[in-house]
Amino acid sequence: MFIELLRRRRSIRRFQQKPVEQDKLDVLLEAALRAPSSRGLMPWELVVVQDPDMLGRLALAKPHGASFLNKAPLAIVVCAEPTRCDVWIEDCSLVALLLHLSATDLGLGSCWVQIRLREHASGRLAEEYVSKLLGLQEGMVVEAIMAIGYPAEILVGHQRSSLPDDKVNFEKYGQKKQ
Repeated sequence: MFIELLRRRRSIRRFQQKPVEQDKLDVLLEAALRAPSSRGLMPWELVVVQDPDMLGRLALAKPHGASFLNKAPLAIVVCAEPTRCDVWIEDCSLVALLLHLSATDLGLGSCWVQIRLREHASGRLAEEYVSKLLGLQEGMVVEAIMAIGYPAEILVGHQRSSLPDDKVNFEKYGQKKQ
C-alpha cells in the first residue's frame, strides 16, 4: 500500500559504492516523466549524472547540504524552463517527490539537495554554478539535485506519534481536531 511506502521513506545521505542498475534507472525516469504538470506544460528537464568526477563537482554546489553527492552513485538534476509555465517550481517539486518515492519503492535511498535560491561558496547562486557545470541553455534554472543510490545506512521511518498533528486545521485555520 502507498501509505507503507510513505512510512518507510527517509532522506538517505550515505550510499554504498554500488551503481544503480539500468532497469532501476529506467523506472526512476519513467516515474519522473509521469509527474503531474500544470496544464500539461512539463517545464522540467532532467540531467542524469553518474560520472564520479561530475558528482564530485556537483557536491560543491553549496557549502552545506550537498557534499554527500560526492559518494552517491547517481544524481538526477531537476531543471526547468521557467518561461514555459508560471508554476514550474511546483511542477519540478512533483518530479522530485516522485523520484524520492520511486527510489524507496525500488529499495534505493535518496535525498533532495535544494539548489534554487541557495548560495555557492563563491557568493554567486548555486544554480548558476550547476547550470554552468551541466551546460544548461540560457534561461534554464535548477531547482534541486536528487542523490540516489543503495543506502549505506538504514533509517527506520518516522513513528506515527512523531508527526506534527498540530499542523492540521479543520474548516478554518486554528480549528483543531477535537
